[in-house]
Amino acid sequence: MRKKIIIMFAALLTIGLGAHAQSSNKENKEVKKVLVAYFSASGVTRGIARQLAEVAGADLHEIRPEKPYTDADLNWNNQQSRSSLEMKDSSSRPAITDKLENMQDYDVVYVGFPIWWYTAPTIINTFMEAYDFAGKTVIPFATSGGSSIQKACADLKATYPNVDWREGKLLNRASKSELQYWVESNR
Repeated sequence: MRKKIIIMFAALLTIGLGAHAQSSNKENKEVKKVLVAYFSASGVTRGIARQLAEVAGADLHEIRPEKPYTDADLNWNNQQSRSSLEMKDSSSRPAITDKLENMQDYDVVYVGFPIWWYTAPTIINTFMEAYDFAGKTVIPFATSGGSSIQKACADLKATYPNVDWREGKLLNRASKSELQYWVESNR
C-alpha cells in the first residue's frame, strides 16, 4: 500500500512540476512593445496603418513631413514636381516633424509607406536615420497602385544593413484577419 502511495505521489509531483514549467515558460515570454510608424501622402497608407496598429496592439506614429505635400508635389507626371525631384536624388532627406522621444522603448517597429518609383519615399530614409534601431526588429509594409514591395525592401536592407529587417508586405486592401495572421507570423 505504501508503495502505491509513493508511486501516486511521484506521478502527481511530476504532473504538477510539468504544468508549473509550462506556465512559467508562458509567463517568461517577453512582452514586446510594438510601434507602427507610417508615412501617408494621400491617406491610403494611413488607413492600413491604423488597422495594423489595432490588430498588433501597437502604438501609432505618423511620419510627417515638415512641409506637407500638395497635389502638385505628388504629380509623378511632372518631372519637376517635389516628389519627382526627391526620388531622383538618393541623398534627399525631407525634414520630418514630431520626432518620437521614446523610440528606445520599442522592440518591434513596423514602417509603412506608399511605393514611389518602385521603392520607399526618401522621407523613410529621414525616419530611419533619425533613430537608433539597434536591438529592434523592423518590418516594412506598403501600399501601391501597381508596384510590389520587393525593390523597396531590397533598397532598405542595402541602405541600412545593420537593421534586423523582417520580410515586408504589400497591404493593399488587407482584411483584419489577414493583418492578424501577418502580425502573428512576425512574433
